[in-house]
Amino acid sequence: MSKRKVLFLCTGNACRSQMAEGWLKYLAGDIYDVYSAGIVAHGKNPRAIAAMKQAGVDVSQQKSEALDPVLLADIDLLITVCGNADASCPTVPVSCEKQHWPFDDPAKASGSEEEIMAEFYKVRDKIRQQIQVFLQGA
Repeated sequence: MSKRKVLFLCTGNACRSQMAEGWLKYLAGDIYDVYSAGIVAHGKNPRAIAAMKQAGVDVSQQKSEALDPVLLADIDLLITVCGNADASCPTVPVSCEKQHWPFDDPAKASGSEEEIMAEFYKVRDKIRQQIQVFLQGA
């Protein structure tokens, strides 16, 4: 039996979609082929990498990529993780299920480095929680 293909889509594939890809690979990579992409590719956010590393998940080797129409045509489940990606998402194939999981953008946090990282940790943990709920229903 082939693995179900899941794509997390965000605006820039820098934070939220990267963290979601990392969590699903970590928690259920034996069940799913997991990808992430952005409407455009902004490059990975070092704070997102650090927040995931602090939780024991290495996302440093993941790539920040723009949405590939060929990949989109082969996906079983598309999950948008921000409002812009949900609104800007191209038409998905009929065979593809689409879900929207909105998360705050930790890259917009301001304040001290400690306060900014606290926001990254908060979003990271919310993403993990949402993926755990998703896996319980799978």
